Amino acid sequence: MNYFSTFSFLLLLVLPLLASCHEKQVYIVYFGGHNEEKALYEIEENHHSYLLSVKDNEEEAKSSLIYSYKHSINGFAALLTPHQASKLSELEEVVSVYKSEPRKYSLHTTRSWEFSGVEESVAPNSLNKDDLLLKARYGKDVIIGVLDSGLWPESKSFSDEGIGPIPKSWKGICQSGDAFNSSNCNKKIIGARYYIKGYEQYYGPLNRTLDYLSPRDKDGHGTHTSSTAGGKKVPNASAIGGFASGTASGGAPLARLAMYKVCWAIPREGKEDGNTCFEEDMLAALDDAIADGVDVISISIGTKQPQPFDQDSIAIGALHAMKKNIVVSCSAGNSGPAPSTLSNTAPWIITVGASSVDRKFLSPIVLGNGKKFMGQTVTPYKMKKKMYPLVYAGEVININVTKDLAGQCLPGSLSPEKAKGKIIMCLRGNGTRVGKGGEVKRAGGIGYILGNSKANGAELAADAHLLPATAVDYKSGVQILNYISSTKSPVAYIVPAKTVLHAKPAPYMASFTSRGPSVVAPDILKPDITAPGLNILAAWSGGSSPTKLDIDNRVVEYNILSGTSMSCPHVGGAAALLKAIHPTWSSAAIRSALITSAELQNNVGEQITDASGKPADPFQFGGGHFRPSKAADPGLVYDASYQDYLLFLCASGVKDLDKSFKCPKKSHSPRDLNYPSLAIPNLNDTVTARRRLTNVGAPKSIYYASAKPPLGFSIEISPPVLAFNHVGSERTFTITVKAHRDMMHRIPKDQYVFGWYSWNDGIHNVRSPIAVKLA
Repeated sequence: MNYFSTFSFLLLLVLPLLASCHEKQVYIVYFGGHNEEKALYEIEENHHSYLLSVKDNEEEAKSSLIYSYKHSINGFAALLTPHQASKLSELEEVVSVYKSEPRKYSLHTTRSWEFSGVEESVAPNSLNKDDLLLKARYGKDVIIGVLDSGLWPESKSFSDEGIGPIPKSWKGICQSGDAFNSSNCNKKIIGARYYIKGYEQYYGPLNRTLDYLSPRDKDGHGTHTSSTAGGKKVPNASAIGGFASGTASGGAPLARLAMYKVCWAIPREGKEDGNTCFEEDMLAALDDAIADGVDVISISIGTKQPQPFDQDSIAIGALHAMKKNIVVSCSAGNSGPAPSTLSNTAPWIITVGASSVDRKFLSPIVLGNGKKFMGQTVTPYKMKKKMYPLVYAGEVININVTKDLAGQCLPGSLSPEKAKGKIIMCLRGNGTRVGKGGEVKRAGGIGYILGNSKANGAELAADAHLLPATAVDYKSGVQILNYISSTKSPVAYIVPAKTVLHAKPAPYMASFTSRGPSVVAPDILKPDITAPGLNILAAWSGGSSPTKLDIDNRVVEYNILSGTSMSCPHVGGAAALLKAIHPTWSSAAIRSALITSAELQNNVGEQITDASGKPADPFQFGGGHFRPSKAADPGLVYDASYQDYLLFLCASGVKDLDKSFKCPKKSHSPRDLNYPSLAIPNLNDTVTARRRLTNVGAPKSIYYASAKPPLGFSIEISPPVLAFNHVGSERTFTITVKAHRDMMHRIPKDQYVFGWYSWNDGIHNVRSPIAVKLA
């Protein structure tokens, strides 16, 4: 057989394989909502009929269906070829057809509540009648749904001791599976489900040594977020080594929890690198959560790249949740400090950034020259009190490691012959923080210093390393490297860490927190708010170690984690408290209350800064650091209905997200959505936006407007005084933002400037941030 014949023969063998691979692509076909009552089997039959219209036979149509979304969301996920997907997208009743992208979505907590003004441990006889937890009855009977990696039901944070019967409104189930059955649910964890069809369609059957085929959490992330939002009060909780000791509590300790496991371990990758969450699985979970009767949904999941609303499964599911008056809290993402990195940008979602609390885990590094640099860690391991040889990782690498990765302590990069018995200085960059420590231990290092990159600045994440270790800020790291390079025999000692409370300044913004402006909806200022997300203690899975590394066999009940994943359930818990106090408030009203009552100052009375001490801005913190106690009595709220959001979508060019709603011929401006903040991305000269306020304070009240304009602009609010005659009365006003002609040449055209406007009645200060950029 000649070369050409061989090639042709191989091609004939390969083409069917390529075709079958081409077939195996999951697409989500979205119709909008269900506008009429139909039996569930009728909806599924209807979805089958659409598939039959593009498939060869009924058997192929039925076997290609992965999910039929039947409750609030109308649509299905199915295996389609690009041609079949294109044919379906041409149908008038179809809103959107989009391909499920693997790895598109991924997963992005004691002192934090006390620091935010929600007391954790107050003696029963000293409780103030105005105490938020008392008013909210600790979130009693509010149901928080969490989309995540599952939960560990045996955690003390999920005990149902002293909790009353399950609310009659609950319609969910407790789904059995690996190491999980109905007895693992209780009056605290009232529901648990798992969703894996999309994951298994891409990766094949789950490797059950990697993860449980059930709602049980083998990762730790879902247990952590669930307990942060609604975990019970657990006295004497602490991380490994006794760090952060105190009463661990969720924001709404008597709320009910329902877990929707949608995130799974990635085959052939370390758990420390994170899980993956398929959007067809998440859409099924959101559809069920809405039907089950949850009041709040917390989703610490997002995309690395912002997504258009009609191709973003979280945004689509959250819109249906909002229609049922369910509050949805989502993480902004961990892609900072670069601008325009945030995900979950939809205005019907509360988007949460991450900031610090006033607690540190101080572990100094002492150098041979007597200089001391303050670091942080929560490793339980200690050195003998003596000096040890200190080296930069780049000096003890294997010969095959490239220069650009030399100092980063990536797996297999360090030489045991050169590293043994030494303290190794590693740099942040590629790889995980705990993974770098694991590499130092593998190579025989006695200790480990993690030096921040310039982007991380002074933000220090405390990790439960596998050996004595501490993390230092960028400036300290540079000075330690200078000492190493200028000293013949550098030595050092890592001092064991101590927990220190009331640290100042706090809060500051985490450098990792994703920022605005939103590239999907630049007329909406995002994120909405910031909450504690740095070094947060919360419950942990017994199936995972504190670092998630393969070489870590430790088991802990509570663990310290950082990320907007940790800040999101703080707002979910706060929303549950507000729901308990104000059960008739809309999700928009709750968002408004949180934004307009947020705090702009840190605990030294200055504006919140970033991790390096520079003033932060609303593209990092939105309205500011959340204050649930203030949000319970905001005075006024900016309310919005489902129709308001559809009008916003029409104005943004998304015409058919709900086929039953016809966009008006004369389009509104997206900035006219009744939102508690204002973003103006391209100001030529003057812009006027309309807003509507609803009174939720004293029956008769008068509010006066004030403003702090962005530099180079003026703000006029008309009318400047609003009188409200009863609770629920509404008043409208306009905000006119004008550029000063004499200043226009001084303001960079590609740079946003920020200001505020407020309404004040002498008791309430209803403040909204403004972001403006010249055209």
